[in-house]
Amino acid sequence: MPPAMARVSLTGIKPTGTPHLGNFTGAITPALKLADDPGTSSYYFIADYHALTTIHDQTEMRQLVREVAATWLACGLDPEKTVLYCQSDIPEVFELAWVLACFCPKGWMNKAHAYKAMVQKNRDAGQDADDLDAGVGMGLYTYPVLMAADIIIVDADLVPVGKDQIQHVELARDMAQRLNNTYGADVLKLPEAMVQGQDETLPGLDGRKMSKSYGNTLPLFVPAKKLKKAVNQIVTDSTPPEAPKDPASSTVFKIYEKVATPAQIEELRGRYAEGIGWGHAKAALFEVLDAQLSGPRAVYEELMAHPERIDEVLHDGAARVRTTAQAVLGRVREAIGIQR
Repeated sequence: MPPAMARVSLTGIKPTGTPHLGNFTGAITPALKLADDPGTSSYYFIADYHALTTIHDQTEMRQLVREVAATWLACGLDPEKTVLYCQSDIPEVFELAWVLACFCPKGWMNKAHAYKAMVQKNRDAGQDADDLDAGVGMGLYTYPVLMAADIIIVDADLVPVGKDQIQHVELARDMAQRLNNTYGADVLKLPEAMVQGQDETLPGLDGRKMSKSYGNTLPLFVPAKKLKKAVNQIVTDSTPPEAPKDPASSTVFKIYEKVATPAQIEELRGRYAEGIGWGHAKAALFEVLDAQLSGPRAVYEELMAHPERIDEVLHDGAARVRTTAQAVLGRVREAIGIQR
């Protein structure tokens, strides 16, 4: 194994929709804080081949990849300090994925969350017992193997994830351990999950978890007028303006407290206790959001107007990653007996 240095953290971002405020509070902000840790070397990759399980339009794919990259750069990711790259630019990932697949029992894939969810969806829809795999492509079924290769190819120590993603890291660790045990050596580093963001879950416009699949998001970098319109669509009750309101049951307030300062939060909490119209509450939320996002929005718009700048960052990042990836794959090839 290489000599111990700064721990390596890996964060993957799947480009399956325009980034929204839930991504910002739940993933981007905590990940950027980790990147500022001097004892951590941070890697961020855009999982474009993972997105191929659902996105089959080439123009949409290119657009979403650039949107994700521009979002992270606009929010403060420094490509001089951290590494931002596309999964598709690292061919070593896909060779390693095959090797890991040879050390992955089929039963592990049967227990993968995404596959089980699809089977349950078919079962709930009344599919025949012999056709519960309807709509399941091999990309979805073997998704965890490719994810494991993403993690292992950079010698990752830590993978910041939400609770629903822990299984991916555990499977990566299990595959690496199987290979190591087979060849009697520490060929591959064993990654660990670092659970984060559980307190950052953000409600969407309808009160459910903010999610692209629900269509209830607040997009990060739309113009101010569109942001204000989206904020005004947040569902509220019919409580009259003069009546005191409970912040704990208010979607507007729940979003506000994730983006405002402590002083601003307490000030608005007082207005809730005194009685506040929903229009004024939404206006307060818009003002805080617009103040925070106007600067990053300008950077984002500039980057999207010059996509060649985004591509340059991604290509530079890939070149840096491949040095590590080739070293990891070299260890694997030597261990399994395949020479360069």
